[in-house]
Amino acid sequence: MTPRNEDLGAAAGAPVADEHARIERAAAESTAPKSAFARLADSSAGRNSGLVLALVVICAIGLITKGDTFATTDNVWTILRLAAVGGVISVGMTFVIIAGGIDLSVGAIVALASVWATTTGTQDIGTFGIIFTSIVVATACGVINGVLIAYGKVVAFIATLAGLATYRGLAENLSDRKTQSIDTPSGFLDFFGAEPGGIPVLVIMFAVVAVLGWLLLNRTTFGRRTFAIGGNPEAARLAGINVKRQTVMLYALLGFLCGIATIMILARTSAGTSTHGNLYELDAIAAVVIGGTLLSGGRGTIVGTVFGVLIFQTLNNIFTLNNLTTSTQAVAKGLIIVAAVLLQQRVAKTSRS
Repeated sequence: MTPRNEDLGAAAGAPVADEHARIERAAAESTAPKSAFARLADSSAGRNSGLVLALVVICAIGLITKGDTFATTDNVWTILRLAAVGGVISVGMTFVIIAGGIDLSVGAIVALASVWATTTGTQDIGTFGIIFTSIVVATACGVINGVLIAYGKVVAFIATLAGLATYRGLAENLSDRKTQSIDTPSGFLDFFGAEPGGIPVLVIMFAVVAVLGWLLLNRTTFGRRTFAIGGNPEAARLAGINVKRQTVMLYALLGFLCGIATIMILARTSAGTSTHGNLYELDAIAAVVIGGTLLSGGRGTIVGTVFGVLIFQTLNNIFTLNNLTTSTQAVAKGLIIVAAVLLQQRVAKTSRS
């Protein structure tokens, strides 16, 4: 029996009607107000609260395993002093990763700057000369990385990997693989070794860099351009942003902060060596990733990075107090980085869905 026309029309229209209904339901769900918990989880405050909880748990582990040593005031200041150097570099790394880049050469830059500064330091150039040399050398290395990536169109991973080998090699040649101790000017040590109000100057420097980094990232055009490039470089270019110049400036900023970190190391050790900054790139990237910055770029926070630095340095301190080897510490760091990236991917997938 031949079906009637109205039956065929109904059959053909049924899938269309079902699709329309599905689209309307999806639209209603997407516009429906989120719960308070969901809004908190999506906010930066919610993400940072997770980092605070992680830090509290790690501190609890320290109290349980080595409470008599871990909870002392001296140990707390030790953690903060050691966190300061890596923290300054991590702030700069946050900017680069938010823009979709990476820098594997930061440790080698610190080594080269320390060797160069101590080489000139033997010529009695004084406190200003040591500071100036450290910053200029490190910033120049950052500019070279940025130019290779932006104008040479070399992939950031490859360009900075080459920088890692080159800068470390230059440091070894300049120092002949020896530790260069210098008669550090008394004013240099007096300033950077001071503790105004009981707070070490190195910790104050880290705090100042973190605050200025937060302001630069969240309250300036420079920061907005950084997020735009990380989110979509082509769209940023079409919007009128000079992506190449911004990229060079970002790597120059990271180089500058490596110079600040070099000064902090010289204040602690009074020596330059080609082994300074070993694996700093791992610590910086780990802190940034743990802090919630996406390796793919486009999202990140300075506050999260600060917590990431504190988490890793506290872990290192607990490992040291419990006499665990550096190899064990490296394995733990690697596992934590992998876990953080997997968690980021899961969160991003959930956000998209």
